[in-house]
Amino acid sequence: MPRRLLRQPLFREGGSFVAVGLLQLLVDWLAFVLLTALGVPAAPGNVAGRICGALLGFWLNGRVTFARDGRPRLGWVRFARFLAVWLPLTAISTLLVGAVASALGLHLAWLAKPLVEGVLAVVAFFLWRHVVYR
Repeated sequence: MPRRLLRQPLFREGGSFVAVGLLQLLVDWLAFVLLTALGVPAAPGNVAGRICGALLGFWLNGRVTFARDGRPRLGWVRFARFLAVWLPLTAISTLLVGAVASALGLHLAWLAKPLVEGVLAVVAFFLWRHVVYR
């Protein structure tokens, strides 16, 4: 029975993380598509989109996904840890999305971005859970 109790937060957090992540991905992707359609190169457009999504995701995950006993888990210390995790993930995302845009064109980069972000989200969940919102 205690083992089951240990898993419940992980499943609750995982479900909430997916919901927040989908909203975050939508904001990120829309910003990326809009900016690149207006002529911004893929790399800066990707970073700008990730910034938009990250601000929303940090706030929602801190208030909903990883909150404890109804108390949000936000603040400058967590934000600094968030940035320490977010920056390398953004570098990886930008390299991959930029490579697709260069090799296959912007329209395929628009399609590839959600796939890239989806893979990175799996890694991000465990990093957010154990490094940022602990």
